[in-house]
Amino acid sequence: MNGVHDLGGTDGLGPVPVPESEPVFRAEWEKAAFAMFSMPFRAGFFGVDMFRHGIEKMHPAVYLLSPYYEHWMHAAEHYGVAKGVLDEDEIEKRTQYFLENPDAPLPEREDPDLLAFVDWAVQNGVPAGRPSDKVAKFAVGDRVTVSNDVPYGHTRKARYISGRTGVIELAHGTMIYPDSAGNGGDDAPEHVYTVKFTSTELWGAEAAEPNGVVYFDVWEPYITHATSQESAA
Repeated sequence: MNGVHDLGGTDGLGPVPVPESEPVFRAEWEKAAFAMFSMPFRAGFFGVDMFRHGIEKMHPAVYLLSPYYEHWMHAAEHYGVAKGVLDEDEIEKRTQYFLENPDAPLPEREDPDLLAFVDWAVQNGVPAGRPSDKVAKFAVGDRVTVSNDVPYGHTRKARYISGRTGVIELAHGTMIYPDSAGNGGDDAPEHVYTVKFTSTELWGAEAAEPNGVVYFDVWEPYITHATSQESAA
């Protein structure tokens, strides 16, 4: 998705401050926002890639000016409304109520099965690997070029690697294809590779840091074998 969220390599946003001791949550509401992911995910409203796509649908200005967990809340609301279990007017009414009554107690619910699922998912993650009989088209050491098209909808192919050439460093087997699953399609597993790009290839000789490299995971449909001219470069 060619949207404002694709910020890799973008100039003008200033430095990224990295505090020595960063809290897991900066406010109490962020804990609730974090928990909101697990319930619709477990209910099958979205997978990880559809969740990301829900965030990408935010208004660009709101996306850039809002904190991280507000993005999570937007995606949960988006799919809750799409599935018919949430009502936009009711969300607005409850939001206004808690703005006017910040000390009002939040609704409580006990669900041991959901809690057990969240504990397991946080500790183990949600594996993206999927079996497939597809034969890999590429191998470690191959020079490959990333396609220069602009996919419609969700994709994990960042703008700054489009059209660039690098070398495959690792092969990971087949995993969920975000460009299918993220847009409401099947898992459609594809081979995934870690590709090493030189900073010069990505940014040009003047902007690149000396001897710098970037590693990026790409799905097989994103790449082709580099041409002789590209390999020489």
